[in-house]
Amino acid sequence: MKRALLTVFICVFCLTGLARAQSEGQDLPTEPLTIVTQDGAEHVFEVEVATSPEERQVGLMYRNELAPDHGMIFIYPYDKRVSMWMKNTFIPLDMLFLESDGTVESIRERAVPHSLTPIPSKGRVRAVLELPGGSIDRFGIRSGDKVRFSAFENN
Repeated sequence: MKRALLTVFICVFCLTGLARAQSEGQDLPTEPLTIVTQDGAEHVFEVEVATSPEERQVGLMYRNELAPDHGMIFIYPYDKRVSMWMKNTFIPLDMLFLESDGTVESIRERAVPHSLTPIPSKGRVRAVLELPGGSIDRFGIRSGDKVRFSAFENN
């Protein structure tokens, strides 16, 4: 019994360490991204780009901070309904669900760290942009705003 418990403990410890190492050392490419609000204001962010299932799965897990002008964008190969969560995410995040032309489809403000509650898009989207919690309020971002980014049509 003790040997079985020790084996389980070691497996959990190793998997947690692996996920943390992947998160902290992903070295994802970064690109500039601009949010254009309906009043014409432009806000530029430097975002990590997660395109593979593995990169999207780890996302911003285990991060203790995220600079105010940084974020992560999760790009999907086609438009679909998506759902996010905050498992192993230590910081509050704002999430923007983005259509294939960069239009903000819906927003979730200040997602609660560690929550396993699904955070779904309202419809089919191509990407999800995660920014530091409070960014939506600070920059006056709303549904219908536009995101200029290399992965979107007509950009």
